[in-house]
Amino acid sequence: MSVMKRMSMIFKSKANKALDRMEDPRETLDYSYQRQLEMLQKVRRGVADVATSRKRLELQINQLEQQQNKLTDQGKKALQVGREDLAREALTRRAGLDSQLGDLRAQYQQLQGEEEKLTLASQRLQAKVDSFRTRKETIKATYTAAEAQTKINEAFSGISEEMGDVGLAIQRAEEKTETMKARAGAIDELLASGALEDFSGPKDDIQAELDRMGSGPGVDLELEALKAELGQGSAPKELNQGNPAAHQQQDTPQQAPQAKQFPPPGGAQ
Repeated sequence: MSVMKRMSMIFKSKANKALDRMEDPRETLDYSYQRQLEMLQKVRRGVADVATSRKRLELQINQLEQQQNKLTDQGKKALQVGREDLAREALTRRAGLDSQLGDLRAQYQQLQGEEEKLTLASQRLQAKVDSFRTRKETIKATYTAAEAQTKINEAFSGISEEMGDVGLAIQRAEEKTETMKARAGAIDELLASGALEDFSGPKDDIQAELDRMGSGPGVDLELEALKAELGQGSAPKELNQGNPAAHQQQDTPQQAPQAKQFPPPGGAQ
C-alpha cells in the first residue's frame, strides 16, 4: 500500500469517527422528514400546475364549442335567407374548429390522466410522510430515554466525565480537610507542650513556670506508686514544692524524745 493510500485511509477513518461522534440520530431524522416534506410540496405543486393547465384547456374547449354552435346557427340562418355562400363559409369555419377541438380534447384527456397520477402519488407520499413522522417521533423518544438512562447509569457508576471530575474534587477536598485537621491537632499539642508560644493571649512566664512545676510532682507520685506496687521502693511521698515550711520540716532533723526517768529500786527519793 502506497503512502498516499494510507494517508487517505487514515484521514477517512478519522473523519468517519469524528462525524460519528458529532452525528445525532434525532437531527438526522428531522432532516430526513424535512426533505420528505419538501418532496411532498413539489408533488403538490406539480398537481396544482397540471390542474391549472387542464382548467385552461377546459376553458378553451368551451369557448371553441360556443363558437362552433354560433357558426352552426349562422349557417342555418344563411340558408333561410337564401345565402348559400354564407352558409358554406360558416360550415368551413366550423370544420376548422372541429380540428382544434379534437386536439384540445386529446390534450385535456392527457392532462387529466397526469393529474390523477400525480394526485395518487401525492396521497401515497403523504401517507408515507405521516408514517415516517410517527416512526421518527417514536425513535427520537426512545433515543432520548436511552440517552438519559445511560447518563444516569454513568453518573451512578462514576464513569461519566462530569461525575469523575466531581469525584476528584471531593477526594481532594477530603484530603485537604484531613491535612488541615492533622495540622490543627499538631499545633494544639505544640502549644500545650510549650514548644510554640500562643501570641493571641497575654504572655505570663511566671504562670507558665508554675504550671510546668505543678505537672512534675504528679508524675513523681505516680512513679512512686508504681514502685510501691512492685515492691521496688517505699510508699509514695507527697512533694510539697510549693510549701516552703514543709521543706524546712523535712530538712531539719527531729530531736529524739527524752527518756523517762524512773526511781531506783529500794525506794530512794
